[in-house]
Amino acid sequence: MSLSPARLRILVAALLSVSFLGALDHTVVSTSLATIAGQLGALEHMSWIMVGYTIAATVMLPVLGKLGDIVGPRRVFLSALVLFLVASLACGFAPDLGWLIAARVLQGLGSAGLQLMSQTIIARVTSPRQRPRYMAVIGTAFPVAIVVGPVVGGLITDFWGWSWVFWINIPVGVAALVLAAIAVPRLPGGAHPRFDVAGSVVFTGTLVAVVLAVTWIGDSILRPTALLCAAVAVIGILALVLIERRAVEPILPPRILRNRTILACLGLSLIIGAGLFAVVAYVPTYIQMAYRTSATVSGLVPIATVLGMLVSNLLTGWLVSRSGRYRVYPVVGTALGAAGLAVMSTLPVGAPLWVPMIVMATVGIGTGGFMNLIFAVVQSAAARADLGAVTATTNLVRQIGAAVGTAVIGGVVGFGVAAGLPEGLDADTLTPAVARGAAAAVQDEIAVVYHDVFAPVFLGLSIVYACGVVVALLLPAGRLSDEAPAAVAEPSDVDRQPA
Repeated sequence: MSLSPARLRILVAALLSVSFLGALDHTVVSTSLATIAGQLGALEHMSWIMVGYTIAATVMLPVLGKLGDIVGPRRVFLSALVLFLVASLACGFAPDLGWLIAARVLQGLGSAGLQLMSQTIIARVTSPRQRPRYMAVIGTAFPVAIVVGPVVGGLITDFWGWSWVFWINIPVGVAALVLAAIAVPRLPGGAHPRFDVAGSVVFTGTLVAVVLAVTWIGDSILRPTALLCAAVAVIGILALVLIERRAVEPILPPRILRNRTILACLGLSLIIGAGLFAVVAYVPTYIQMAYRTSATVSGLVPIATVLGMLVSNLLTGWLVSRSGRYRVYPVVGTALGAAGLAVMSTLPVGAPLWVPMIVMATVGIGTGGFMNLIFAVVQSAAARADLGAVTATTNLVRQIGAAVGTAVIGGVVGFGVAAGLPEGLDADTLTPAVARGAAAAVQDEIAVVYHDVFAPVFLGLSIVYACGVVVALLLPAGRLSDEAPAAVAEPSDVDRQPA
């Protein structure tokens, strides 16, 4: 190892802290949305508080990944952390929605850099065999944030005010910044830095158009705009192909897509986004309506899912670091996910709540078994000069899968519920509280409608995971090596090393 064990532990602590900040900032704000929008007088546009953050955090991944390969991940990481803290401060002082959305976009940019560079830095300072263990530790940030984020956001909003939802990032972030400045080593960038400006601009604009088209297509009012965005995206893709064919260093190097291991890992990343991340957003609603529970109780099912994911993520990282063999985990994991979602589609109305908790925990266990492992595998298959780009592409594919999956599931559920509800009930105004206040017979009808709508959704997602089994079987068998990374310089050596 190029870093001492103590230095590496400090580094992992710093990376875990900032990864958790980035992951938490997405989930903690969701509980405060109504309060924030109500006080700023913009309830009808409150979704942009989340959409602006998500778009920025998604579309900048390839750009930041390539930038990290050119100038070195340390510079990008520290810059992203400073930007995230400044944007968090600005969010808390927002006098109106426009200010807040702009600050959230900057927060999203910073969050993308933190997530991506954390993974890239670990790849640069550890051997392929060590990497799964540390990737698993840093990967715990996301599932933990899913569990604690909404609770923390609600408590902060109720007792301190919504501004502190953002300001709470400052003390933790400053401490992480000090740790990172000490622990993150100097990691030189490419020998011939050339940045594809034209490709970056076109790619970013195209991806924004794709995300907006997917987000708005389900809204009848915004559907014409969504179709226009889709047309812009098609034109952008064609232009991007022409630009990238002539670029010396394209934003997404075609060479990384010629590697079978990388392609298989990208397919698995897409399945995680479309298969699990998308459905987790709707499981609480399904449980509240089909099982007639409160919002608090409905959270037990996603919590069980996340806990299963967390345990298997850590266990798999440890096992792969010991043996170096990785192929069995995505095969078994996708099979478990497919089986669990298939069982969810067959559960009868009125089953005890512990049944879907166990089933979704199984899905979480299966997904956690390869969720972060694929980053270690894909990085081991890429050249050092492409580590940032390949890590960014893997994250990007997952985000796109989640966006598309969420939009598709939302459209299916919205249409199916509206068509199946008994006369006198309006799907636009039907909330869990309204359902629980209805007569017992009406509650039974609503439960059946939601069960019948979600059953094919779970079955479809089971098929997605079954496709993942095929993709995992196509992953070449191999063993992660013990080859130590190239020597890295200390932060104090920055001025003496070439960029």
